[in-house]
Amino acid sequence: MSLDGKHALVTGSSRGIGRGIALKLGGKGVKVAIHYHKNEAAAKDTLAKLRKLGSDGIIIQADICRPEEVSRMFGRVKSEFGKLDVFVSNARPDVPEFYQGPMNITLDQWDTALNSQAKAFLVAVREVCRMMDDGGRIVAITYAPGGRTGSWQSWVGMGAAKSAMESLCRYFAVALAKRGITVNAISPGWIEDSVLNTLPDAVQEMVRTWHRGGWTPMGRLGTPADIGNAVALLCSE
Repeated sequence: MSLDGKHALVTGSSRGIGRGIALKLGGKGVKVAIHYHKNEAAAKDTLAKLRKLGSDGIIIQADICRPEEVSRMFGRVKSEFGKLDVFVSNARPDVPEFYQGPMNITLDQWDTALNSQAKAFLVAVREVCRMMDDGGRIVAITYAPGGRTGSWQSWVGMGAAKSAMESLCRYFAVALAKRGITVNAISPGWIEDSVLNTLPDAVQEMVRTWHRGGWTPMGRLGTPADIGNAVALLCSE
């Protein structure tokens, strides 16, 4: 589909990867609902950047760990936009809220991770399908290595949550196929201005050195704009 004049909701789009996605869609003429949890100033900055691109949007606050707030978020989108053509599930809690190894993670931390990803996505897709025409696009931002290797021990909560969300993508893709609504997952590697920037400086430099040394063909970290390009591709015809 042509993206010009379409409407999108990108969760967690006040900064980082979500902002990169929102700005890429905005640059293609999409009006974007910018979601944030705590950082309203960053959300306003994203909206300002969106308007400089010639697009427009709205700002919505919600705690995606709470199903009732997810539903409220979609109610606001419907009242402002009338419908949605694109939904991107990108938001996650701040790292300290879930970052703990499997032997020490608390049940509250575990619930925070799972609720923010699998449960939030389940609720969100059901909501969005009520306001999305046939041929719409749904994209989830995941992290596949966290669910496959187990080496990043403190990521166990989010790794399990992202794995569950990826599984939901497959089920929803089948459930919505007859309506022409596509459901895809994008699994970024290390990205600038993302969770990487919350890690100790030594870890950040180690990761950047790996990339400069040829760990990836491009010899650099990915950027939020790179992920925005991938989302825009999946949302096009």
